[in-house]
Amino acid sequence: MYRVSGRQIVLLAVLTAVTTALVLTMVQRAAVERRTVSEAIEPTVIADPSVATEEQNNIQIYHAVSPGVVNVTNKGYARNVFGGIYPSEGSGSGSVIDTDGHILTNYHVIQNARQLEVQIENNKYPATIVGTDRDDDLAIIKAEAPKNKFTVIKLGSSTGLEVGQKVLAIGNPFGLQRTMTRGIISGLERPIRDPVSRRTIEGAIQTDASINPGNSGGPLLNDRGEMIGINTMIQTAGGQGSIGIGFAVPVDVAKKIIPTLIARGYVPRPWLGVTAIPLSGNMVQFFGLPITEGMLVGDVYRGAGGAAAGLRGAVITESFWGGASLQQIGDIIVSIDGQPVRSTDEFEHVLDNKKPGDVVQVGIYRDGHKAAVPVRLTEHPRDE
Repeated sequence: MYRVSGRQIVLLAVLTAVTTALVLTMVQRAAVERRTVSEAIEPTVIADPSVATEEQNNIQIYHAVSPGVVNVTNKGYARNVFGGIYPSEGSGSGSVIDTDGHILTNYHVIQNARQLEVQIENNKYPATIVGTDRDDDLAIIKAEAPKNKFTVIKLGSSTGLEVGQKVLAIGNPFGLQRTMTRGIISGLERPIRDPVSRRTIEGAIQTDASINPGNSGGPLLNDRGEMIGINTMIQTAGGQGSIGIGFAVPVDVAKKIIPTLIARGYVPRPWLGVTAIPLSGNMVQFFGLPITEGMLVGDVYRGAGGAAAGLRGAVITESFWGGASLQQIGDIIVSIDGQPVRSTDEFEHVLDNKKPGDVVQVGIYRDGHKAAVPVRLTEHPRDE
């Protein structure tokens, strides 16, 4: 008969205790990991704004949405007035829009980037540019981070907004992580001139929610925590801070192009294949024109729709000293598909509602007569 000694009993007890401790430790660690993943994925519930106090609504939106607002750092190079190149660094904000790590931000936040880095809460991750749309000042970047780090911000709608409606802005002004400010919609359908693309962004949302440098690319939210705009620029009085006039690109503009930016990296734009400048009073007087408004055709590019349709450009000569003079008037575009075009903004706005391959009726003034010329639009060459 086998007898167990006292020493063996003690050894068996010690082994059992150690094994039990290890098993408990593994179970606790797994529970913590499951809780961490759950906390990262499950959003905070936002109560119906009609039954919550404004303070409760603000707090709930902040807890639900702010983890999805990232700080974007752009490391690149800039050129000084003497032509020298030096390292530069800028920062802005962005919104996580899916669990694949795609982030919506402004084009000017990532412009000329050689290296991108995003900060999600307290962690930093490398990022790459996926697609850009300079005309609307929008861009998509992708962060290389675990999926459980992404809190997705819901895209709402910018249709049906009202002046006076409460809005919240979350971003990283002056590097201050996930700062939230409150305001109202101060105006709608504001045309804003984008200094980067030198184009007018139509239909911008004006707000008095405090927006400062570093807020660019962050979300403008409604009282349900849905993104209704992308904070883009502020009006200043000569300083660097907010004076209560900020602007956001409507989210419906972004929703329209996000799939294309992710799939193609850019947004195909329609093109007449010509350059055009507004008629000036001096042109009208010098050439004795019977019309005072329209777009004078300058260059006509081979292989594009305007050349194929026979549009005629002006004759311009350049002097030895770098100046230029208009020698002969070409075609003057007065309308496209019946819509008057009297300025660069109107010219571009009409084309924005078209797509490459469309045929448009271009109303022109030529040699004292008006005519309509059908032109097939082509895709605008990329210049980014």
